Amino acid sequence: MKTESRRFYRALASLVIPITIQNFITNAVNSADVFMLGYVGQTELSAVSLANQFQFLLSGVFFGISSGVTMLASQYWGKKDTNSIQAVMGIATKIAAVITVVLATGAVAAPKMLMRIYTNDGELISIGAGYLQVIGISYVCMSFSQVYLCVLRSMERAHLSTLISTAALLLNIVLNAVFIFGIGGAPKLGVLGVAIGTVTARIVELLLCFADALRGKVFRIDLKVMFGSHRLLFQDFVKYAVPALINDCAWTVAFSMYSAIMGRLNADVVAASSVASTVRSLCTILCFALGAGASVLLGIEIGEGKLELAKRDARRSCYVTLAIGVLTGLVLLLIRPLVFYFFHLSARAEGYLNMMLLISSYYVVGQAMNTLLIAGIFRAGGDSRFGMICDIIDMWFVSVPLGILAAFVLKLPPMAVYFVLCLDEFWKIPVVYRHYKSFRWLKDITREYDGQQ
Repeated sequence: MKTESRRFYRALASLVIPITIQNFITNAVNSADVFMLGYVGQTELSAVSLANQFQFLLSGVFFGISSGVTMLASQYWGKKDTNSIQAVMGIATKIAAVITVVLATGAVAAPKMLMRIYTNDGELISIGAGYLQVIGISYVCMSFSQVYLCVLRSMERAHLSTLISTAALLLNIVLNAVFIFGIGGAPKLGVLGVAIGTVTARIVELLLCFADALRGKVFRIDLKVMFGSHRLLFQDFVKYAVPALINDCAWTVAFSMYSAIMGRLNADVVAASSVASTVRSLCTILCFALGAGASVLLGIEIGEGKLELAKRDARRSCYVTLAIGVLTGLVLLLIRPLVFYFFHLSARAEGYLNMMLLISSYYVVGQAMNTLLIAGIFRAGGDSRFGMICDIIDMWFVSVPLGILAAFVLKLPPMAVYFVLCLDEFWKIPVVYRHYKSFRWLKDITREYDGQQ
C-alpha cells in the first residue's frame, strides 16, 4: 500500500473507531430498551417505539445542525482558527435550543395529540403519551451537548466525545434496568422507568460537556465570541447548514412517515418493524461512522487547501464504504436466528420480521453509499444543497406517495408495502454518483476571522 494511502486509512481509522464506539453505545442503549421492554410486553414495546419517533425526528434535526457545524468547523480546524469555531458553535447552539424547546413543549403539553399522528390504537396512545411527557425534558439538554460533541469530533477529539457519550449512555442502560425490573428494591415503573433513565443520562451528558468546556483543553470558551454577533459567519451557517438541516429533517420526517404508514396496518407489523429497525441500526453503525469520519477528514484537507488530496481520499472512502456495506448485508443475513432468540414476538410478527431482515440485507448497501456521499463527502466541501433537493424529491415525491398508494389504495400485503418503502435508497444512486464524479461539491468555504464577522 502506498504511503499516502496508509496515511489516509490511519487518519480515517483514528476518527471512525471512536465514532463507531460512540454510535454503538447509543444504539446499544436503544436496543437494550427494546430488549427489556420486550419482557414487559409487546404493547409497551410498540408504544415506546412509536413515541420515540419524536426522538428520531430530533436526531434528524441534530444531524442537520451537526452537519453544518462539521462543514465549517472542520475546515476552520484545518486553518487552526478556533475563534471561528467558537462562533459557529454558538450559532448552532442557539438554533438547536429554539427547536428543542418547541418539540419538548409539545411532548410535555400535548403528548396524546402527538401520539395520534402515528397510531389510532387507544392503548398505544395512552402508554406512549405517558412516556413522552417525561422524555420530552431530555430534548432541551441535547441543544448544547450534541453541538459540543460534534465540535469535538470536528477538531479531531472524537475519543473524548466518545467517552462522554459512553459514560452517559451506560448510565442510561443501568437506570433503565433498575426501573423496569425493580432491581435493588426500586419500584417497577416499566415504560415510565425507561423515560426517567433516559432523562437522567442526558442531564449527566450535559454536565460532562460543561466540565470539559471549562477545562479549555484546546481553547477556553469566550462567551463574547461564542454568543456574539457574527453576521458573515451566520450567513455562512445559514447557507451551508440550513440546506443540510432541511435535508435531514425532510429525510427523517419521511422515514417517520414510513412508521406512520406501517403503524396503521396492524400491531404485529409495528412490533416487527421496531425490532428490524433496531437490528439494522446496530449493523450499520460502522457505515454511518465512515461517513462522519470522512466528512471531518476531507473538510480538514479542504481547509488546508489540499483539494487534489481530498479528491483521492474521497475515492478511497467510497471503496471502503462499499466493502463495509456489502459485509453488513451478509451479517444481517447470518444473525437472523439470533434475533428470533432474543426477541419474543407473536408468530405473525416473527414472520414479518424475517422478511424485513431479508429486505434490510440489501437495503443497507445503498444506504451506506448514499450516506457517505450526501452526508459525508459532499458536505465536507460545503455542498449541502444537492442532497436536500435529491432527498426531498426521492422521498416526498416518490417513496412516501408510493407507500401510501400501496398501503391504503391498493391495500397490498404489509410486506409488499415494506418492500416499496425500502426502495428509496436505490432511486437516487445514479444521480448521486453523477454529482460525485462532477466534483462540483469540492469548495473551500472558510473566511479570515476578524472578530466582527
